[in-house]
Amino acid sequence: MKLSEDLQSRGFVYQYSSETLDEITERKRTVYLGIDPTADSIHAGNLAVYMLLRRLKAAGNEIILVIGGGTGMIGDPKPDVERPLTPPEVVAERAAKLALQASRILGSEVRILNNYDWLSRLDLIGFLRDIGKHFTINNLMKKDAIAKRLASEEGITYTEFAYPLLQGYDFWHLFREYGCDLQVSGSDQWGNITAGIELIRRKEGKIAYGLTIPLITDASGKKFGKSEGNAVWLDPEKTSPYTFYQFWLNQDDEHVEEFLKIFTDLSLEEIAATLVEQSANPGARIAQKRLAREVTTLVHGAATVEHVERVSAILFGDSPVGDNVDTAMLISAAPHTSVAVGTSILDSLILSGLASSKREAREFLDGGAVALNGTKTEDRPLADSDFVNGIAILKRGRRNVCVLILDA
Repeated sequence: MKLSEDLQSRGFVYQYSSETLDEITERKRTVYLGIDPTADSIHAGNLAVYMLLRRLKAAGNEIILVIGGGTGMIGDPKPDVERPLTPPEVVAERAAKLALQASRILGSEVRILNNYDWLSRLDLIGFLRDIGKHFTINNLMKKDAIAKRLASEEGITYTEFAYPLLQGYDFWHLFREYGCDLQVSGSDQWGNITAGIELIRRKEGKIAYGLTIPLITDASGKKFGKSEGNAVWLDPEKTSPYTFYQFWLNQDDEHVEEFLKIFTDLSLEEIAATLVEQSANPGARIAQKRLAREVTTLVHGAATVEHVERVSAILFGDSPVGDNVDTAMLISAAPHTSVAVGTSILDSLILSGLASSKREAREFLDGGAVALNGTKTEDRPLADSDFVNGIAILKRGRRNVCVLILDA
């Protein structure tokens, strides 16, 4: 299968600047993605375009990732409100973290640059003479975010208005210094990409290209991202590996094929086979499990996936707590409460919030709905032997669970 066909089959193609996609993909290119440090971590929405880079890299293209240490101090115009200016030291700290994450996703051989290194050396007069004269106010006003801000009561500052000039300069700089002739991004960056393409045409008389992917949306139709309040972060301090895994595991059937194609390196044949298994036994959620395992392995590693799946089996299956379980992950993955040896199961149900009263707790116990460490239990005092590594699992039914932490 040709690269263009593979990218289209996987849903990576939204817009491209050439007459045909083959014109872009039929030869090896130097490709760049720019990402501004508006946060200190990649999120699931960003990850989609990183997966596009992985496919382009596997096809033999050279990859450049540009962290916007310079443009991040200006801010890409938003359509509804001006971005707050971020202190330079915060931008630098975020940029360093993003570079480290990117190298894990894309590999150490990918060239990672920071546009502060060249944008900070520009002189204003030279920039306006050599770059500004190639941008018309009319074209800038046609850009969606700028047009919406100009029509708003708040308007737009010159700082944000000039952002496309800086991103266009980035593309031209990379074209001259590294032979970079293809920029990729999400579809919301199309205007900024074409600004760079036009600048290269005007200054160099050469053709450069742009390719965007569709914005990835969740089940409710909202795009993945910070502004929508639904960001799922790759940084384990911001989104735990367990929560990250559960996010992919809980995708609905409508989106799972799309996400397998975009967010995993599985071949289209492997994905098709997985979906056949899924259709034969939908309740087993084979496709969702494959998706969760593949993406979490890519981001957090195979060992972490083993811990996550073991924790899931303990909380929502019948697996017992073992000595090799990640207790910190188990505690962070579910509600928890501290109890002492000798506390009754009945009182533990109330302390944990699994029952609202002693009467309700007795009903659950009498009905056989309560299990301790995967085994149905009657009311009795908790013993020291009930705890492994200082924890025990109390469940009411299959989905209501609490981690009991031994109070020393």
